[in-house]
This record gives sequence, C-alpha cells and structure tokens, in this order.
Amino acid sequence: MNCPICDHQTPSPTLRLYDDRYGYPGRFQLLKCRNCGHVFLDGDFSPELLGNLYSNYYPRSALNLEDFQPHQETHGFKAWLNGARSGAFRWVPRNVRVLDIGCGFGESLGYHQARGCDVYGVEADMNIRRVADKFGFKVHVGLFDPKLYAPNSFDYVTMSQVIEHVTDPVETLRGIAQVLRLGGAAILSTPNANGWGAKIFGSRWINWHTPYHLQFFSIRSLELAAEKAGLIVERIETVTSSSWLCYQWIHLLSYPGEGAPSSFWSVKPRSLWQPKVLMNKIIMATQLILLPQLITRFVDFIGRGDSYLIVLKKVVEHEENAQV
Repeated sequence: MNCPICDHQTPSPTLRLYDDRYGYPGRFQLLKCRNCGHVFLDGDFSPELLGNLYSNYYPRSALNLEDFQPHQETHGFKAWLNGARSGAFRWVPRNVRVLDIGCGFGESLGYHQARGCDVYGVEADMNIRRVADKFGFKVHVGLFDPKLYAPNSFDYVTMSQVIEHVTDPVETLRGIAQVLRLGGAAILSTPNANGWGAKIFGSRWINWHTPYHLQFFSIRSLELAAEKAGLIVERIETVTSSSWLCYQWIHLLSYPGEGAPSSFWSVKPRSLWQPKVLMNKIIMATQLILLPQLITRFVDFIGRGDSYLIVLKKVVEHEENAQV
C-alpha cells in the first residue's frame, strides 16, 4: 500500500492495533512512510464499512437532545491552562462565513451562530439531524462534497479532530481549497503521533483510536498535502486539551480485550461505588492540583503535545486540474 500523501511505496509496518474503545472486531496494521513520515492505517475503508463503523459502534446516538449545549466563549489564564483553544473552532473570529466539517453533535454550530457567523456544517453521523431540525442549523448530512457549495464562498473552514478520519486527506484538502475564498483559512486540529503520548504509552495511546483514525500527519506530510491542495501552512503548533491526559490515565486502567467495549468510553457504570468509577473520579480530581494541566502545557511548549493546531491559507486561486 502506497503512502496516501507522497505515494511512496513500501511503507514500514509499525503497531498492530484493535478497537480499544467500542469493540469493533479485528486487528489493523499501522504503516509509516519512509519518505514523509506519514502514519496511516492499512486497509480498504469503503463507505459501507465506515457507515457500519460509525452507525453501529460510535456512541453518539445515545446523546440526549435535551442536554445539548453549544460551546461557550472562554478567555484568560484558566482557558490557556486547560488547553481550551485546542479546538479549531476557537480560532474563528466573529461575523464571518464558516463551514465546519465534522461538526459532531452541533455544539460548534451554536457557538458560531451566537457570535454572528453565517455557519454551515457537514456531519456523516445521522444523529446531527435531530439537532439541526430543532435549532435550525444548516447541515449537510453525509460526507464533505465541495460541489454542494459555491467556489470561493467561505472565509474559514474548520475540521476539529476530523482530518484523521478521512480516507483521502489530499482530496479533502483540495475540496476545502475550492470552497475557501482567496485569503481564507482552513483551521485543523488532529492528533500528533510524533508527540510524547504516542512515545510513552505505545499501543495504548488513546489517539490511535483504531479503526476510526486513519491518518496521522508528520510536519513534512502535512506540508506536502497542503501543497498538493493549493494551500500553504501558515501555522503549526501543538495545543492540547489538559483533559486528554486524564482520559489517557483512565484509558490505561480500563483497557479492554480485543472485541470488547471499554467500560470508560462506551459504558456508564451504574454504581458510583464501583472501584473503577472511584479511580476515575480520583484521576479527574488531579485537575484540582493542576497536575495534568502543567504536564500538558509543558509538552505543548516544547512542541511534543498530543494535538496539532494547524492553520492553512489559500493564497492562490484553486485550480480544478491541479497536478497530483
């Protein structure tokens, strides 16, 4: 299988992983490109397979519409300490036209709408329709298709922890370049497989998230993908939510066997006195003494955090027939 970014042949096999969150059956091979350092999951991930994966295993269908709360603005030292600006949507200014690809349960759509933006969403999970119908959000249910939008029509396009889910990231970025206006920006966040978490926790790093995460960028593979799409990398750094480290510790304690769902990610235990529930509460309480925040801010500062924050700019008109 060739690298999906640079098309280099014979990538090196690395880890062999299984779904350690929701229990999807099977093992999957991670491959690493020897040329650009891109890491990707080996396999033929057809629309049918992905549809089954997200419809039958992802837990979003259990979310209660009555509990829906849009994201709120957050500022200051506390927001910085908690890594609140790790979400791509946080970097979008007020009163602009924005497309959020992979808008999840719609919390970011409510956030943008409250800030005067003309906001559109794309979400493959059918559960977004419940939210869109209730709150009047403009959402395309399905995969991102640039043909659904006028060329050069958005000031910003965002993908918060989404680009790693797509089968063809270069083609996705080309589509984004097509709908962005000249001077517009694509803002992405995505896991960093070259950071400290993947090195320390190995196959139990929470962000492998097999087989839902298909792509893991290096800085080099990101630059190549952007160039092929007609975009340039304006900014790349690691900005990570401090809560991720708490989730990582709980993930280690509740790590399931192959084919079994995780008690942390997919099941809410009934009793508050179960040992695992108590341990989870103790771990989350470490935030009160700022331990996960201080660790996360330090590794972000040295560029080894678990999540990239990327800004791509459109500086030339998109060419439909750009060379691969």
